[in-house]
Amino acid sequence: ALRTALEKAASRIEQFYRKQPAISWLDQNMGGSLGQMLRPMDRVGIYVPGGTAPLPSTVLMTAIPARVAGVKQIVMVTPPGRATGEINPVILAAAAIAGVDEIYCIGGAQAVAALAFGTESIRSVDKIVGPGNLFVTLAKQQVFGTVGIDGLAGPTETIVIADESARPDWAAADLLAQAEHDILAAAILLTPSRDVAEAVQKEMAAWLNGKDGTILSRTEIFDVSLQNRSGAVITRDIFEAVELSNNYGPEHLNLAIRDPWQYLELVTCAGGVFVGETSCEVMGDYVAGPSHVMPTGGSARFASPLNVWDFLRIISVVGLNTRTAADLGRQADIIARAEGLEAHALAGRLRSQP
Repeated sequence: ALRTALEKAASRIEQFYRKQPAISWLDQNMGGSLGQMLRPMDRVGIYVPGGTAPLPSTVLMTAIPARVAGVKQIVMVTPPGRATGEINPVILAAAAIAGVDEIYCIGGAQAVAALAFGTESIRSVDKIVGPGNLFVTLAKQQVFGTVGIDGLAGPTETIVIADESARPDWAAADLLAQAEHDILAAAILLTPSRDVAEAVQKEMAAWLNGKDGTILSRTEIFDVSLQNRSGAVITRDIFEAVELSNNYGPEHLNLAIRDPWQYLELVTCAGGVFVGETSCEVMGDYVAGPSHVMPTGGSARFASPLNVWDFLRIISVVGLNTRTAADLGRQADIIARAEGLEAHALAGRLRSQP
């Protein structure tokens, strides 16, 4: 059953990213040939957490976009399981499904260093992607410049916007699903209805207390994340709720509201939007299609989820004909002299002369 689920997830992820436009182009209507060449990176490292629990989904969500982009060598590092001292077989299975080329049993900041600088047994990579703990994140920050990175992943954050049409038990489960990640995880409910807020909070308490025989074992994490980083906010209306979410720039936004597609165009900042309460964020974690590696810490205001473009080099192409070179050479000469760069001006001026 697990293998089937992983293969289904992998298929959907690949289908999603094969639809992402990523083609070279050349335009010959601007006095020559101008365009962009897209070239995949040669060697990319993916970091997969795994010390406390195996995360095969992260293997799929990082390796498959890289493979679709055409990366030649995908290198995975992951820490050994604490109980066995070995890589969990589930992670190895996911790596096989995703087409990972090399696997190393190493984790933490030292794994990031190995990927960035190389060791006797691990060749360095061009870019490192994938989430990790604080030490991994800070290590990625330190090696940026030597290699590329996808971003600085922080604790997960989710906003659920709900109205009277939402099922309180579903909204409660969605919030708890994010709160269980980490003591620093943020699970926030925005709603114009106090009744909805109270109903959702009541359902959260019921799930935590074993409703329908449910066992949520990460009690210590829930106690901290729900107390310190989560909450409910009563807004004037749905429009204000969306505005607050845009200002926050959450990793995940779930629109558990009536006519959710009507409000989608108003969303400007979010790593991922889950439209309608049937589209819960957990689907995005595992099987929906888009990568679950998304910007956190409000960085959705300027950053994007992991995607095919993260693994491509964009090379600008300029090929001017003689007439265009003569015209642009004169303009370049003028601008260069304004900047006080005489050699620049000379090079441009020479092209403008017969």
